[in-house]
Amino acid sequence: MSRSMPALIVAVLLLAGLAHPQDLAVRAGLLHTVSGAPITDGVVVVRGGKIVAVGPAATTPIPEGLRVLTAAVATPGLVDAHSVVGLAGHLNQPSDQDQLDTSAPIQPELRAIDAYNARERLIAWVASFGVTTLHTGHGPGALISGETLIAKTRGDTVDEAVIVPRAALACTLGPSTHPEGSGKSPGTTGKELALLREKFIAAQAYRSKRAAGGDEAPERNLALETLADVLAGELPLMITAQRHLDITNALRLREEFGFRLMLDGAAEGYLLTDEILAAGVPVIVHPAMERAEGERENLTFENAARLHAAGIPIALQSGYEAYVPKTRVLLYEAAVAAAHGLGAEAALAACTLGAARVLGIEARVGSLEPGKDGDLALYDGDPFEYTTHCIATVIEGEVVFEGSR
Repeated sequence: MSRSMPALIVAVLLLAGLAHPQDLAVRAGLLHTVSGAPITDGVVVVRGGKIVAVGPAATTPIPEGLRVLTAAVATPGLVDAHSVVGLAGHLNQPSDQDQLDTSAPIQPELRAIDAYNARERLIAWVASFGVTTLHTGHGPGALISGETLIAKTRGDTVDEAVIVPRAALACTLGPSTHPEGSGKSPGTTGKELALLREKFIAAQAYRSKRAAGGDEAPERNLALETLADVLAGELPLMITAQRHLDITNALRLREEFGFRLMLDGAAEGYLLTDEILAAGVPVIVHPAMERAEGERENLTFENAARLHAAGIPIALQSGYEAYVPKTRVLLYEAAVAAAHGLGAEAALAACTLGAARVLGIEARVGSLEPGKDGDLALYDGDPFEYTTHCIATVIEGEVVFEGSR
């Protein structure tokens, strides 16, 4: 049988109107498409894992033979804009903690796809709250800790789960990279920036020499290759920076070297809205209920609202914690942001279409539109009410969770 036969079979089934495992319909009392106005008594039809129809039930017929899921409220599958799930596991033991290697301050050559455990129980746990897409990988705490990836919250193998193998390079500026008394480099904020500049300059030279070729071309260097990809704009640099000083340093580095920047955390971002907006940089805002201590001592529940009001593209995240289970519930974090000025509509967008845009995957996920992946979250009430339950999660037309969370 040729390699094209499975696709041919799918096409024949679709033309014949027959259902297969990635065909279903969702009918909701209130359907949030995010890309448009909410639809009362709305329907979404999914064929072959893709959305083929969205609209009011009165004008959007459900083909015969499709399984129909019903809910009080349905939204696009949630997009968690930053996590360490899949590298950090639920046991909180050395054997399932691959999100951070502190043996060296700069390790851009570490690839998240080599460490991602698609069968980690935390993945199914976050899926049970409606999260269908994760931006995850090496975590904050080292100057450059390694790469990140984007995966769907399903699949038993990396190949089944991952949709973007190289999503960003994770960098951290601030006291967490030089804890007091550690004796490790970098020991100060100035040393952080000096080390980064030194590496970027080396990557510039490496890229030029490799491009020139000939006898003078250097041997492959995985660390410099990754940094060269950042300088070429092929891989964004995600800088976790909480204090205004560190945010300013991140913006200055971007201006100096011209890389694509995503700010992560930005607990004091509300102090620099003009600067962030002028730089055209998106912000993956820290979880609203993250602990207000250390470099986050000046955080506010209103940070997301203030950044959004300033016109800065934002996304919400479950984030990273140093204790079990190292992830928060994205839905609840969004609800807190909504209650503190962001509002329900903007909060939902920040963990669906807004997050997808920040990550560059809006063509596939983030809203309920024909042609996009059939990813949906179903609830028995308002998703941002504490007493509401996620009753089903659908990824590309397949029900990956069904119950009451």
